[in-house]
Amino acid sequence: MKDFDSIPSLMEDLGKRAKLASRELTFASAEQKHAALIAAADAVWNNRNDIIEANKKDLEFGREKGLSPAMMDRLMLDEARVQGMVDGLRTVAEQADPVGEVLAEWDMASGLNIQRVRTPLGVIGVIYESRPNVTADAGALCLKSGNAVILRGGSESFHSSTAIHACLVEGLKAANLPEDAIQLIPTRDRAAVQELLTMTDYVDVIVPRGGKGLVGLVQREARVPVFAHLEGIVHIYVDKAADPQKTLDVVLNAKTRRTGICGAAECLLVHQDVAETLGRDVIAALQAAGVEVHAQGILANDRTIAATDEDWGKEFLDSIIAAKPVADIDAAIDHINTYGSSHTDCIMTENTAAAAHFFERLDSAILMHNASTQFADGGEFGMGAEIGIATGKMHARGPVGAAQLTSFKYLVRGNGTTRA
Repeated sequence: MKDFDSIPSLMEDLGKRAKLASRELTFASAEQKHAALIAAADAVWNNRNDIIEANKKDLEFGREKGLSPAMMDRLMLDEARVQGMVDGLRTVAEQADPVGEVLAEWDMASGLNIQRVRTPLGVIGVIYESRPNVTADAGALCLKSGNAVILRGGSESFHSSTAIHACLVEGLKAANLPEDAIQLIPTRDRAAVQELLTMTDYVDVIVPRGGKGLVGLVQREARVPVFAHLEGIVHIYVDKAADPQKTLDVVLNAKTRRTGICGAAECLLVHQDVAETLGRDVIAALQAAGVEVHAQGILANDRTIAATDEDWGKEFLDSIIAAKPVADIDAAIDHINTYGSSHTDCIMTENTAAAAHFFERLDSAILMHNASTQFADGGEFGMGAEIGIATGKMHARGPVGAAQLTSFKYLVRGNGTTRA
């Protein structure tokens, strides 16, 4: 990387190089992209000790910055998490190449044959906080979908992201693909983010992955289109026909497996008919697991904290959950519509009609029945990895994998065909 006298000149250079790389990726073969990802996976594993050492610098930076335990957990890499990155790269590599897929085809009376086929978006800017594994996930998915990417990791994950990025570049070199296909902004300067958000000549879409503050900033300031979700205000509704053991298992997993991810449960709604029995049992189990419960009504006990209006619609990202009884399924749906973020919501019930009603009346990006909300993840959806969870209603929704990072174009074929 050559020296630049300003952030704008640095970012313009990254943008120009990404644009040129994206043109070459448009016609890169599926075999080349597969080879690049396999080589990158090998490089990540072979350099795992260097990546973990770099991560230690980031953890120290995070401690000095006063990051919460949940954010420190997001930041931390160990050998198992490095293995997870490797597995994600390999899974994306083995997926079908989405570029060129025929989405629809038809013939017209005029004699034209028309196809709608997948095509890359072009250049994607990914802005993320804390989780250095996003470097691998985003790089892999953008490459698989034929897009160049400019990555901007959080300042706290700077060293880890740099080490992981170097492995991705090794993969590109091994497959004879342009190194500029995956670029990492080489500075912690926040001015680089502001530049990236307005580079309409070079960047086709921005994907922010982080907390409400980051995503809100991106949505306010971006002149480039954005795939985003503000928060994961994840609800679990326990219906009167819920199975007690399934409910205990799912709620505990949804809240406690990893509290700092966007699929972690943040609010528990319990049908009033089972609030005093199953509801109280679930609260006790959560407390036994170390969860702080902010409860209302019959769900409260001598160790809960009184829930207030501020607890509804709050993303705790910590070992805290809000809970309240509701009159029925429609009251639960009304609460979720009022306070939810259209991310992921779950119903626990053995009544298939109730589950169908829940699915029909809510429009969250992901709706679940008798399953932990921690499955709100592209890898668990068979995508290998995800670049984020989109909660908007345009283009991409839910886990954004390789296929969601494409647009389409029409291929129209005639035989000297003219229009009357």
